[in-house]
Amino acid sequence: MSAEFEQLVAQFERFQSRLRKVDDQLANLGEMRSEIAELEATATSDDRSVTVVAGPGGAIKDVRFTEKALAQTPQALSSAVVFTIQQAVAEAARRQAAIVDGHFGGDMHLTDQVVETQAELFGTSPEELRERLAEERPARRPAREEHPDDDYSQRSVLTDDDAPPRPAPPPSPGGSAGDEFLKNLFDEEDR
Repeated sequence: MSAEFEQLVAQFERFQSRLRKVDDQLANLGEMRSEIAELEATATSDDRSVTVVAGPGGAIKDVRFTEKALAQTPQALSSAVVFTIQQAVAEAARRQAAIVDGHFGGDMHLTDQVVETQAELFGTSPEELRERLAEERPARRPAREEHPDDDYSQRSVLTDDDAPPRPAPPPSPGGSAGDEFLKNLFDEEDR
C-alpha cells in the first residue's frame, strides 16, 4: 500500500507543478499583453518628409508630414507614405514578436520567423533586420506643438489635435484570434 501511496503523492506533486507553471504563464501573459498594448514603432521616410507611427498588430496610430512632403507630386508623396507605413508596420511586427519570444524564453522562435519573412519581402538580409531590432528602442510619441490654423505641416492626418481622446473599446466577449492562439498554445503544452 505504501507504493501506491507514493505513486499518488508523486502524481499529486506533478499536478501541483503543472498548476504552478500555468499560474506563472498566466501572470506572464498579462505582463506581455500590457507590453504589446504599449508598443509603438516609428518610421520616417528617407527624405524625412513622412513619419508613421504603428502600434500592435500593425495598426497605424499616426501619420505626419513636413512642408517638404506637401511640395511633392501626389505620386511621390503616395510612394513615400506607402513605403513608410510598410517600414513602421514591419518594425512593430518585429518588436511584437520579440516581446512574445521574451516572455516565452524564445522557445517559439517567432522573432526569427518574422525576420526571415520580412527579409525575403523587403529584399534585405535577416542580419540587417536583426541589427535594426537590436538598435530599436521603444518610441515615445512627442508632445504636439501649437500651430497656427493654416499650418498643417506638422499635424497628424489621422487625429484631431483638439479632440478629446476616445475611450478604449470594450473587450470582445469571444476573445481575439490571438487569445485563442495563446490558449491553444497552453493547452498543447499540457498534452
